[in-house]
Amino acid sequence: MTLLRSPFFRSAVIGLTFAFGVSAQAAMPEQPSLHVTTLDGKTFDLSAQRGKWVIVNYWATWCVPCIKEMPDISRFVASHKNVVGIGLAYDDSEAADIKDFLVKHPVVYPIAQVSMENPPKDFDEPRGLPTTYLISPDGKVAKHIVGPVTEASLADMIGAK
Repeated sequence: MTLLRSPFFRSAVIGLTFAFGVSAQAAMPEQPSLHVTTLDGKTFDLSAQRGKWVIVNYWATWCVPCIKEMPDISRFVASHKNVVGIGLAYDDSEAADIKDFLVKHPVVYPIAQVSMENPPKDFDEPRGLPTTYLISPDGKVAKHIVGPVTEASLADMIGAK
């Protein structure tokens, strides 16, 4: 295991970034774009989701709270036709390892891999994991959550529609 793959190192880097207020990019736009290739080779385009709520969830295979919240997000997405999700695996593992992880921890929403070296340009880098952005049907950021979400908290923020 290299130092960069160490969960402690990654947590420390994210924590230090937060502690010193370091930001590698400009302020996040009110209406961000997100265009990523998912692990199954499909394209996820945030702009194509207008009219629906979108849960954009940063997570990692080594993040225990991330793993705990994944079933909640999956159940919420599955039970709300006006909600879609996209998981952003903020992980430097091999894509095959993330796919193997997802066999053990399946979700109903697509997963794309992003990295600290190449984060999505319109989204701030996570200050901790898990990090979730709720994008409203008009494409604007409605909520930014650092820490785990649950079905109940999603229902409170989005509504049980």
